[in-house]
Amino acid sequence: MVLGTVAVTGAAGNIGSVVREALRQEATRLVLLDRVPLRREAANEDVHTVDLRDAPAVESALSGVDCVLHLGGLPDEAPLAELLEANVLGTHNVLEAARRNGIERVVLASSNRVTGFYPTGHLTGPQEPARPDGLYGVSKVAVEALGQLYADKFGLSVVCLRIGSFEQAPTEPRHLATWLSPRDTVGYVKAALTATPATRFATVYAVSANTRRFWELPTQAELDYTPSDDAEAHAEHIAGASTPADSAAPQAGSYAAPEFTLRHLRP
Repeated sequence: MVLGTVAVTGAAGNIGSVVREALRQEATRLVLLDRVPLRREAANEDVHTVDLRDAPAVESALSGVDCVLHLGGLPDEAPLAELLEANVLGTHNVLEAARRNGIERVVLASSNRVTGFYPTGHLTGPQEPARPDGLYGVSKVAVEALGQLYADKFGLSVVCLRIGSFEQAPTEPRHLATWLSPRDTVGYVKAALTATPATRFATVYAVSANTRRFWELPTQAELDYTPSDDAEAHAEHIAGASTPADSAAPQAGSYAAPEFTLRHLRP
């Protein structure tokens, strides 16, 4: 599989680092962006220190790119103003740079937390209304909306991946439903980058094939990837794994608690 020239924003992050190593073997060229300095590690890598809030710098860095994996932004709960600037404005600048540079495919990192208030007993699909569990989730709802706008209005092909709990291995009971393994992360990313050009807009949950999951796996028509890992293989090492889950509790777990967001609001 040859991927052409692939840009990755947030390339210094946890997911970005794993994806970078995997894509390096299959992309003709990797264009890596982050606000912290990156070191070039292979002959086919170009590195750029870019703040995604700087629209001209983003557009310049994405010149000549075939597709974009947008991972950059704040990864957790924060004051809304900061989330709007980093996640929403940053995503807008990436999409606008793609439009201006004629890039046809953009893969956006969304989050399972756009639907964190659905109960764990409900198998949730990507077409159901958003129920964000906090301000971070709200910012990711806006990210998906921007992707839909650029697909509908400007003809970009956009795939939104609602990323689960990315960990080397699950470490808590919630992860038995939400875990996304590194191997499956790479699989979802490759499938999204290479999805048929007829894919104008798609939103899928990027989650491993966990026995206890409460999100729908993508159909082949949505995204041609079947995850391979199951958090259940690690259950015996997780304290509390044998305690039955409360089917009425929010899927977000502790992220849904008022205290999780209150500390980011004005006193």
